[in-house]
Parts: sequence; C-alpha cells; structure tokens
Amino acid sequence: MNAKLDTTVTTRPVTRQTFDEVLVPTYAPAAMVPVRGAGLDLWDQNGKHYLDFTSGIAVASLGHCNPILVEALTRQANTLWHLGNGYTNEPVLRLAIALTEATFADRAFFCNSGAEANEAALKLARKYAHTKFGEHKSRIVSCYQSFHGRTLFTVSVGGQSKYTEGFEPLPPSIEHITYNDIESARAAIGEDVCAVIVEPLQGEGGVVPGDKAFLQELRELCNKTGALLIFDEVQCGMGRTGDLFHYMTYGITPDILTSAKALGNGYPIGAMLTTEELAKTLGVGTHGTTYGGNPLAATVALTVLDTINQPAFLARVKEAGAKLRSTMDKLIADYPQVFAQVRGAGLLLGLVVTDAWKGRSKDIQKAAEGNGLMVLIAGMDVVRLAPALIVSDAQIAEVDRILRLSLDGMMAAA
Repeated sequence: MNAKLDTTVTTRPVTRQTFDEVLVPTYAPAAMVPVRGAGLDLWDQNGKHYLDFTSGIAVASLGHCNPILVEALTRQANTLWHLGNGYTNEPVLRLAIALTEATFADRAFFCNSGAEANEAALKLARKYAHTKFGEHKSRIVSCYQSFHGRTLFTVSVGGQSKYTEGFEPLPPSIEHITYNDIESARAAIGEDVCAVIVEPLQGEGGVVPGDKAFLQELRELCNKTGALLIFDEVQCGMGRTGDLFHYMTYGITPDILTSAKALGNGYPIGAMLTTEELAKTLGVGTHGTTYGGNPLAATVALTVLDTINQPAFLARVKEAGAKLRSTMDKLIADYPQVFAQVRGAGLLLGLVVTDAWKGRSKDIQKAAEGNGLMVLIAGMDVVRLAPALIVSDAQIAEVDRILRLSLDGMMAAA
C-alpha cells in the first residue's frame, strides 16, 4: 500500500454506500446524506429539503449553523485551539463560572460527551464513598430502560440488556430498579449504595417523565443512606424542557448533574457539575481527559449557555412546547388507531403508538422522511420529537401537516 495519501480523497464523490464500505457498521443511517443546514432546515446530496425535528438527538438546540455560534467559534479558531491539561484557558474558566453561577454547583469538570460526563460522575461517587465510608459502600442504583452512555461502565449502568449483550463480564455492584416505582427504590437503596443515577426525563427509554414523588423519594433515600444523587440531564437539560435544567422544574437538587449534547450545539463537550465538598474527592491525577474543556469547545458552550439562559428565551421554549403538545394532542385525536398518547416535557415529546401499531415507530419515521420530515424514535413504539429550541409556530404546523400526510399514505398502502 502506498503510504502517501491519495490527494483526490478530499474531492472524491461519496454516497450512503460509502458508509457500508469504510465505516464500522455500528449504525444504520438513513439512505439520504445531509450536506447543508440552517436553523431547522436541512438539504441532502440531491438538494431535497427536510424539516429537522431531531436537532441531532436534542443537540443542535440553537439550530444548524447558528450565526452567533459560527462567529464565536471562528473568532476562537483564530485565537487558540488547544492546550494540554498542564494549562488552563480563559474560555473554560468563564464557562465554569457561568455554569456554577446558574446552578446549584460550585465546581465543574469538562469532557467530550455525555458518556464521559456520566463516567466522571460515577467515578466521583465511588471515590467519595470509598474515602468517607469504606470499600463496602460501592453499589450503584440505576433504572431499567435508562441510557447513560456507551462506555462499558455507563452502558452497564443503563439497564438495557440489548446494549450489553456480548460485552460481558460487566462491571459489578450495579442494580436496577423500575422507573417511577417508589417501592422498587426503597427496596434497593440501602447503606451500601454509593450513588443513585437517574434521568429526570427518560429519553432513549421512551420519553418518560419522572414522577415528582419518585424523584423526591430518591433524594430522601440518598439523604438517609449517604448515597449521592446523580441527575443525568444530558438530553433533557440546557433549556429543553423550558428551564435551564430539569431539576429546577421539580425543585429537587441533585449532588451531581451531568450535561452534554445541547451544551455545545454539536461541538463535542460534556460537563459534570457538583458541590465543593464532593469535588475535593477528585484530586490531582485521579481523573482527566485530553480534550475536555479546550478553548474551542468552551467558547461555543459559553455562547450557547448565554443564549439559552435568558428569561425570554426559556419562556418561548415553554410556549413552543405547549404549542407542540396541543398540536400533537389533536393529531392523536384524529389518528386514534395509530397513537395512544403523547408524553414528555417542553420540546422533548414522544408519540406512543397503539397496540395495533407496536413495533412500527421506525416505519413512521421512514414515511415522514420520505415526505421531508426528520423525526426520531425512542424504541420501536415511540416517535420522538426534539426540534431546535428556536422552532417557530409555522414549523410546528408543518410537522403536523407532514405527519398527517405520512400516516395517510401508510394507511392507504396497508
């Protein structure tokens, strides 16, 4: 093989088939390949337009190629890209100040993804319990059908066997309880538990909101046993539900909070937020990351945070969320044979299919895509909507129109 890179590789035509030829097949992407975006609009290689109600799985919350973020990234790209972790930088210091002043937290740790943020949170919990109580206090409690990342540790904590099959042996001392089941929590959370990790709104597990009484019970059980309560807000945080973070909606404060996805609007960054007391546990050399908190990512994240964390912006998210829900309620009323209910919060909603349509959320997704609408699924029985937080009323009306068109087409072809 010629060691010299073929200079035509940067201009050589590529298609969806190229994915099957050169990438590890961990995904099964759509047939079309997006090439350009602006706001909630995307265009594929053939110039076809799509209304994007996925925002990259609740990531691009300020829309594709947001000009404010483009300007901030370009400015930083012309200033300073990267430093080793033997140095700090101004953007990451400003981001840490902004996040701690906006939340319960005193300290922040930055990494590259939600999985890494949760990995850091779980390592902190184990280390804190080991230091304060001893080796016996090591068990982690999570919920079935949760999702906390794809590292071996976080995927084991996630409680979905389809993601762990073939990767055994799995990390030990992890137990799962039923989401929103208080008795299940009481039975599992004992003196040997170091941490309880929970999504206050389950995303991948079906867009299932946490019951306030359940989350409050987790808080009280952690207080009683000395365990740490971790809120995974990787998907539901950063304004997605109408508050900056969803714990604020409930008025229940965790010991550790994790964020990623929308924090960088597509630029990879994750964050673990915690208190002064807990942060002391991770001293120099106990944890780290090469790219976490680099100037580029921190600059984008700070601009995202500054944009979202404004009263008028969050009020509009709540207004748009109410508009989307009422629109979907009407859709469900008109298609009772297809959808049973809508659930979620803010601009993270799930349309749950009826028993007659079980297993067909992917079919609905493909039909919508054929008509120019991108939606998500959350398992095979839920169609998930997670548009950018800047979604307009006209775009909400358009998603309704395309979903109806798609469902009509599917039923006519049945």
